[in-house]
Amino acid sequence: MSNTFLNMASIGDFDPLNAAIPATKVEITVSCRNLLDRDTFSKSDPICVLYTQGIGNKEWREFGRTEVIDNTLNPDFVRKFVLDYFFEERQNLRLDLYDVDSNSADLSKHDFLGQACCTLGEVVGSLGSRVEKPLGFTEEEAYRMPKSLFLPWKSTGGKTGIPGKKCGTVIVKAEELSNCRESVLMQFCGNKLDKKDFFGKSDPFLVFYRSNEDGSFTICHKTEVVKNTLNPVWQAFKIPVRALCNGDHDRTVKIEVYDWDRDGSHDFIGEFSTSYRELSRGQSQFNVYEVVNPKKKGKKKKYLNSGTVTLLSFLVDIEVTFLDYIKGGTQMNFTVAIDFTASNGNPAQPTSLHYMSPYQLNAYAMALKAVGEIIQDYDSDKMFPALGFGAKLPPDGRVSHEFALNGNPQNPYCSGIEGVMESYYQSLKSVQLYGPTNFSPVINHVARYAASVKDGSQYFILLIITDGVISDMAQTKESIVNAAGLPMSIIIVGVGPAEFDAMVELDGDEVRISSRGRFAERDIVQFVPFRDYVDRTGNHILSMARLAKDVLAEIPDQFLSYMRTRGVKPSPAPPPYTPPALPVHTQI
Repeated sequence: MSNTFLNMASIGDFDPLNAAIPATKVEITVSCRNLLDRDTFSKSDPICVLYTQGIGNKEWREFGRTEVIDNTLNPDFVRKFVLDYFFEERQNLRLDLYDVDSNSADLSKHDFLGQACCTLGEVVGSLGSRVEKPLGFTEEEAYRMPKSLFLPWKSTGGKTGIPGKKCGTVIVKAEELSNCRESVLMQFCGNKLDKKDFFGKSDPFLVFYRSNEDGSFTICHKTEVVKNTLNPVWQAFKIPVRALCNGDHDRTVKIEVYDWDRDGSHDFIGEFSTSYRELSRGQSQFNVYEVVNPKKKGKKKKYLNSGTVTLLSFLVDIEVTFLDYIKGGTQMNFTVAIDFTASNGNPAQPTSLHYMSPYQLNAYAMALKAVGEIIQDYDSDKMFPALGFGAKLPPDGRVSHEFALNGNPQNPYCSGIEGVMESYYQSLKSVQLYGPTNFSPVINHVARYAASVKDGSQYFILLIITDGVISDMAQTKESIVNAAGLPMSIIIVGVGPAEFDAMVELDGDEVRISSRGRFAERDIVQFVPFRDYVDRTGNHILSMARLAKDVLAEIPDQFLSYMRTRGVKPSPAPPPYTPPALPVHTQI
């Protein structure tokens, strides 16, 4: 790369690592058991087709196909599916199985064997990152099938399944790709570099590029500038292997040496090339590189080099990821707390934020459903505590800021997100909206549980949905500062037209929250106003997908920051499932 690129910005303005690293990638492996036999004189020849859905998009798109395996009802497919994984998104997957009858790529030419749906989060959140799903048929597919395969058809409203006939199962396993986890810590020094400054020596820095398959180069790291020296020692830096060489240890890594100039017209000193494999030898005579300026070499016959650069250290590190903890069995405990203060309006009136319309969910229900449906994939028992605050409770009308939505303070757990929704609707019929808006009781409620489990086996997420200004700001700050030292995160969704300046302060993105001179040791609060996600086109599915994505995006980093500062390592994942070997046929 020429100096032109470097002229575009000063060295402090560019962070190529944050800009270029791809999302975590997960490899999906598919197996099936006891498939339907659609062949007369042999067994089925199955193929699996994977479909995905975009955020808020109901349309299924084909992602890829496995190979065909001849003559088996228990295939273990070799070809994998590699997907980008995002904790904050609901990534729907659909797997269709076919018995291949010809070389045609048209799936309608082959016999349908069944279908199963799941989410990527459900797979990675399961024990061993492995789920088993029963195969079934949509009503449309069932009508096309030979009637001998199932009992007299009875409509299931389009849901999968054929009454009286087992269609087999599909096994889906996820594994995070290893090249997304390796990082290397490297340090370099220079010796006798060319003098480029008229009144001084040079201000050298290094620029690293990884080569691409088309022969081009992509910048992947830039060191700091060491001022006024021809013998610089740069600080050690850490870089993911995927950024340095995309996991290919023999791929060329080009390193250019520049003299920094304040106006951005950095002077080219020279360059050299190496590879991950060469660098991995560590400090040795093999990793002392001559810095060569091709132009100077072409002009001067006695030119040797423009100095040398030496590798001082090379240390490989395996990054522990969010998925490592999930695969090791860490459970995400989800609690919801809903604002029942009078400022929400009379639930019987359409103007109320709690109004139960027969046509669509209110803002509280939409926020709860959007976030809860993603979190539930990471909780094995799907039992969620659901709390309310700011209401008068029957029978005596006492005001509570920490009551169970299901009416059972000894057991506030609801079965799944649908159970939480049902308890929320029942509470609206029995409690009286009142006030004030106090957050600290529900935060302290969850914190008590989080304080009792600090071994990395559980992490707690509290979702607070509210419409108003906080009445107990000082106490809430104190509760958050205390909770920052616990395995816990807090999500706040503000509904309605109120100003939420206090919520932004609690978020702590700009200024770390403090209480009585004590700062929170980490940021655990994420706030979003619901009104920012109201789609004017009426596409609530898309709106809620964006809401869930934004409020959950910080959870993995908050989770990891707790585990790392406490020195909590993930538990070993269960041993991988080893399928029997079966014959493999070609893809269609």
